Amino acid sequence: MNKKLIRVLIVEDSPVATIILKRILDAPPEIEVVGAAKSGIEGLEMIPRVQPDVICTDLHMPRMGGLEFTSEVMSRFPKPILVISSSVQPEDTHNVFKLLDAGAVDVFPKPRSGITGNNYEILKQELLAKIRVLAGVSVFTIRRKTKTFQPIPPVSGTADEVGGVGIRSLRSPAEDQRSASAEVSLGRSAGGGGSEMGSSLRRANVQPQLDGAKPGSMSLGRLSGARGAGATGLPQPHQELAKVKKTPLPSTPRLPTTNFKILTIGASTGGPQALQGILSQLPANFPVPTVCIQHISEGFLQGLVDWLNSECMVEVKIAPLGEKPQPGYVYFPPEGKHLEFDSGGRFVYSSAPPCAGHRPSVTVTFNAIAARYGAGAIAVLLTGMGRDGADGMLSISLAGGLTIAQNEASCVVFGMPKEAIALGAAKYVLPISDIPPLLLNKLFSKI
Repeated sequence: MNKKLIRVLIVEDSPVATIILKRILDAPPEIEVVGAAKSGIEGLEMIPRVQPDVICTDLHMPRMGGLEFTSEVMSRFPKPILVISSSVQPEDTHNVFKLLDAGAVDVFPKPRSGITGNNYEILKQELLAKIRVLAGVSVFTIRRKTKTFQPIPPVSGTADEVGGVGIRSLRSPAEDQRSASAEVSLGRSAGGGGSEMGSSLRRANVQPQLDGAKPGSMSLGRLSGARGAGATGLPQPHQELAKVKKTPLPSTPRLPTTNFKILTIGASTGGPQALQGILSQLPANFPVPTVCIQHISEGFLQGLVDWLNSECMVEVKIAPLGEKPQPGYVYFPPEGKHLEFDSGGRFVYSSAPPCAGHRPSVTVTFNAIAARYGAGAIAVLLTGMGRDGADGMLSISLAGGLTIAQNEASCVVFGMPKEAIALGAAKYVLPISDIPPLLLNKLFSKI
């Protein structure tokens, strides 16, 4: 029986880039380039005819660019989209992540003319690996309202009655009325829409509201992952929320508690969207530092940091060498370096060999956090291919820390969390939408 071919549509206005992409993608027998469009409009016209499994799109194109094209695809016929862009300027890399916000799954640097030898082979294998992974991703669209930022008064009752655990917001009612419904794709959670706020307003300290939300307001409990994974109430270890009994929500605000000292999150394919869904729900006065490790192609890290910064109330930055992690900040390792700690708890970079094929590696940082913080650590392992982070999460679990793995239904790729679960390293296995409420309830105590 013949194996089904992976059908790829290229949407790219550069003839040189198109030739290189076709040469790479047509090489393996299981992948077939079924079409090449020069603009988003041409791409939309071709999709019903060629029925691609994966779409590769550029950012800047005539007539219809990558952002509008991605939004249209996700609205009309959802397909896994890989953004292939040469954009390395800050404003352009930020725009690349707007495509992920609109529903694209991953990003990859555009092949350039003149690339030869080992560099070409590395790029080729990385691109083919991404195409193979994306071909197995099921995407869909759901309607949601963009995140609001107007404080919501407490509502007593149960999570089921108020539509899930809400998060206090800072947007004005007038801005909220102007918010239109948006299309989101697999793994997309209840974050977003923070980029237009002033930094002083966005960084304002707030008490996270765990009291519920008004019926009809934005709620993480309403946005779960694929195949109906969703939840109400607060989770118990290894339970899906649909099975959890109704949990009364507190009717008073919460204040920070110091039982835990650090939060660390690891992710790969689908990670930027998952990270946005979690980090955008953390208040500016989040009581512990957060260290994130995201596998991402070279040249896109700063764009990821800038995009998350525009979406979050916490401050997102690349971890400065020699600095101690501080509450209310989210840190990423620099490109090509492992992130660890010295004897004084300050950030250090390492050029040690890749771990599980990656540098920076989730496991390397998780191991460093287990050694430094022990039972004071919370580790979250999100969507991604491979097993990076699984052994590191086990280290944190054995040290007494709290460990959370994203469940299969809400993952773009159920690889890294699956490996951690198989090791017995995850205390909680949850849909992406239920991770922020659990974090806030662990880190903030009732008055």
